[in-house]
Amino acid sequence: MTLTSGMVSAVYRETGVPSYQGNPFIEALPPILERKQLRDGLGGSIELRPADIYLDGETRIHIISHLLDGFFQPLARHVELESKISIMLRQGYVGRNLATGDLSTHIQNGYERIMQGNLSAFRFDHVESTAKSLAFIGCSGSGKTSSLNRILATYPQLIHHPEHNFTQIVFLKIDCPHDGSLKSLCHNFFREIDSVLATNYVKRYAEKRHGVETLIAVMSHLANTHAIGLLVIDEIQHLSIRASGGAEKMLNFFVTLVNEISIPVVMVGTPKARPIFEMDLRSARRGAGFGSILWEPMEKPALGENVLRTEWGAFTSKLWKYQWLTKASEEIADELRDLWFDLSQGIMDVVIKLFVLSQIRAVVTGTERITANILKAVYQDELKPIHPMMAALRSGDPSKIARYSDLTIPDIDKKILELSNLLESSKGHIRKSVRYGGNDQAIRLHNMLVDMGYESDLLAPLIERAFEQHPDLQIKDLMPIILSWYQFSEQSPQAKKQRKPKSIKAKDWHTLDSDDLRFMHSQAANEEQMLEAVQQSGLVFKTDRWLTSGE
Repeated sequence: MTLTSGMVSAVYRETGVPSYQGNPFIEALPPILERKQLRDGLGGSIELRPADIYLDGETRIHIISHLLDGFFQPLARHVELESKISIMLRQGYVGRNLATGDLSTHIQNGYERIMQGNLSAFRFDHVESTAKSLAFIGCSGSGKTSSLNRILATYPQLIHHPEHNFTQIVFLKIDCPHDGSLKSLCHNFFREIDSVLATNYVKRYAEKRHGVETLIAVMSHLANTHAIGLLVIDEIQHLSIRASGGAEKMLNFFVTLVNEISIPVVMVGTPKARPIFEMDLRSARRGAGFGSILWEPMEKPALGENVLRTEWGAFTSKLWKYQWLTKASEEIADELRDLWFDLSQGIMDVVIKLFVLSQIRAVVTGTERITANILKAVYQDELKPIHPMMAALRSGDPSKIARYSDLTIPDIDKKILELSNLLESSKGHIRKSVRYGGNDQAIRLHNMLVDMGYESDLLAPLIERAFEQHPDLQIKDLMPIILSWYQFSEQSPQAKKQRKPKSIKAKDWHTLDSDDLRFMHSQAANEEQMLEAVQQSGLVFKTDRWLTSGE
């Protein structure tokens, strides 16, 4: 049999758990991950090559933008979420064993429900559900959806069992409809199965005038027919109590999904969905659930606490390493990290977007490092839509925060494009490609040598000569050749005669090295800030301390 895209052939492994033994659905799943394996498996796919730091600005902007989707730092909260999903998925299969006939019982029961239009109808003895539900709440931008997608990606979505001629759907993820109705949610369920298996359930069931009760019965039957292991319902805050026929009907819907259909359900939403979850949590009729996970923004480390041992410290330190800036510092200054938190309030999405846009602005302006001024400017200019929510979070007032439970940063791609266009139109931007005929390797080598302090009128002719004489050599081999030529040229009387001291205009002081007094002046808003920066750098001789020391 030719396997469809996303499908794997079953390979059975011992699980070491007695209740899982002999269940093909569970034994065909990937092994239960240890903590280290999980962290390695969930980590991002960003590669930082040192040579890329010296690429031209336009290319670096594209690389930096990849952080928006490619960066992921596993934290304790991700480990907890993965562990719960792992347990829910496997325990949901305990009562549906393909090898023992339990699954056939579920399927026959489902068929009976559809034929009678009654969810309480059973042809055989009732099979106890082992499914659990999980409410997953977090403000928009906290990383809920991206984290779930990464965790689910550690499983194949489809597993084919040749011995049983059966295809298992490990997980199914659907989004809540914007019209907020339960009926549309059921239709999305059929639509997603059709997308995964190339079936036609939408035509068979969704396009007919079935009520929600009948649709749930059909969902139950299909869930067992295809052995769906986990159902993830995202954006649940879109559900409307009014459009769904009242709170009681909505509550019954979710209770039925878990208890009668026997599908483990993960319900994902923002704090706007809290009323739905709270109804479910208070319900005495609710079956054995897995409770809820509430993802708050990362907390600011307490005074005196080791920052690097906190969630905030681990996340920002890891992200800080991914800089494609020629003057980037290896460590984050405490003042800069504090400002970063104040502007983002610990919301992961804002933290990353602020970092990405600040890097791009550092490239555009020629500053080539992230400074407090750049962070503030990016927040002020590019992130205006989220200012009200950030202000609410800073206030700590629950009533204000409740008004802004959904966070959106619109048109982030457009903002990156605008910054990129600004680089193109910048008067101070000199395209080396004009000199080197578009040779990327030559441009990169030029930038590397300039950053090493070899900027001179001698440099460009030497690079052109090197590529002309040694077209097959790599950058690492060309560099010592060019440096030897450069040193020889520097020592010639003609070169010494032509050499002139380099003057830098005040408007370009922000491009100098961080320990340059002119750079410090460019970053200071007033004399007090300038003095403070100079003192922190250790450049001020403190006479009072010297006089009292007795030396």
